[in-house]
Amino acid sequence: MFLFGKSAQLRRELAAVQNEIDSLKILAAQPLIQNIRNGNSIASLRDAEFKVFSQFGDDGIIQYLIHHLEPLSDSFVEFGVENYREANTRFLLLNNNWRGLVLDSEQNHIRRIQESESYWRHTLTARCAWITRDNINELLSGAGFAGEIGLLSIDIDGNDYWVWEKLDVVDPAIVIVEYNSIFGPDLAVTIPYNPKFVRHRAHYSGQFWGASLSALALLGQWKGYSLVGCNSAGNNAYFVRNDKISDLRALSPREAFVDARWRDSRDENGKLTHLTGAQRFQAIAEMEVYDLNRAIQAPLGSLERK
Repeated sequence: MFLFGKSAQLRRELAAVQNEIDSLKILAAQPLIQNIRNGNSIASLRDAEFKVFSQFGDDGIIQYLIHHLEPLSDSFVEFGVENYREANTRFLLLNNNWRGLVLDSEQNHIRRIQESESYWRHTLTARCAWITRDNINELLSGAGFAGEIGLLSIDIDGNDYWVWEKLDVVDPAIVIVEYNSIFGPDLAVTIPYNPKFVRHRAHYSGQFWGASLSALALLGQWKGYSLVGCNSAGNNAYFVRNDKISDLRALSPREAFVDARWRDSRDENGKLTHLTGAQRFQAIAEMEVYDLNRAIQAPLGSLERK
């Protein structure tokens, strides 16, 4: 009993320290937000980047967009958040007091979110779910999210294209979708739909997942969105609904494309191999992808990558 009590006390103390650090990080970002509010012009979304809780510089891009496109509905949906310590919408929740829904497939992650102080201090709903294109609309509507929302963030390392294609219960002004830069700027390809897709089971390297930027741009165009840029890390693409685009410039995939530089490839034993450039493409060249322009499924290596 004594050990259990000490453990609980230690968890509370660590949580308090974590909350203090979060508050300091939010405070440090305020001058950067003020620069955005002052209307300072930027050449690309990457010029607005700063990181508070996002994995890369997406917090800054999101702040730029919500202030540039206001008024927006102050609500968001994000899925693929793990324990929500590092996420695209956490800063929106804690700094801007937006309400939101987050989804993840691991119950332990959702439990940690629900037990955190931010869960009762803010209007956040966290649900555990394995997301497919067949259940996504029911998951969102069942959690009370439908119609106009400010922002949607999709990062599930797999069926991102297919889930966004079927998602219609919400109408986000801004959509952030992770793209796989290994496919290059020109191929309009995605992994074939598999409701049980798991990235590192699909290919040991971990490089076969998601969709190309061109594939997502085509889907966005069909759904009424324009591609307005990508982050400097080369993993997140930003789309704005055409009725909200204002003076933002719509970009082609080649104009917006950023090649990711991280080296997270692995061998058959799970050891990092640090593949770069075309080596990553060659590692998964035999894997079959769906080519949207040709409406065929074919090995990736049989398609021309410019």
